[in-house]
Amino acid sequence: MSEPSFITDFIEKLQKQDRRALAILRRSASFAPGAYPAAYPFVERHVGVDWHAQDSRRQALYITAMLYALHPRQAEVSLATALGRLMKARDSGSIELRFIALLAADGDELPYYLRQIVSLLAADEHGINYAELLQDLIPWLNSFSPESRDRIRQKWARDFYRQLAQTPAA
Repeated sequence: MSEPSFITDFIEKLQKQDRRALAILRRSASFAPGAYPAAYPFVERHVGVDWHAQDSRRQALYITAMLYALHPRQAEVSLATALGRLMKARDSGSIELRFIALLAADGDELPYYLRQIVSLLAADEHGINYAELLQDLIPWLNSFSPESRDRIRQKWARDFYRQLAQTPAA
């Protein structure tokens, strides 16, 4: 699936942010997505002129920026794949419980659970594909399309459990 240009542009700009900008975006984790004015200069320039305050694309940009600032390690794997690898490496059932809580989260709870998951991944230096995460968050946060949210949940569940099912190379 090709990424819309605003996603590619946004991720490239995130990767060029300095330490001060990342600190501001990390601080935004204490606020609802899009409610911390200091983060506006880093996100609002990527928001479409016709997007309203609760637009899922705008909310997804703020959440992705905050998560990237918490753990700025880009990789080619999805969030769920990285988490499955982490669970397999740690052999910890609590990771699966957190993943299931993430899958059950609604739009308001989602930033909280994502912060927990990204913090776990950061502790073990597992990177994720932030462009894919942003692309997944947009339909998840679209309250007018619950079937899209379910499609992303199923995709993440497949990614996570495939990692657990894989046997190590001999």
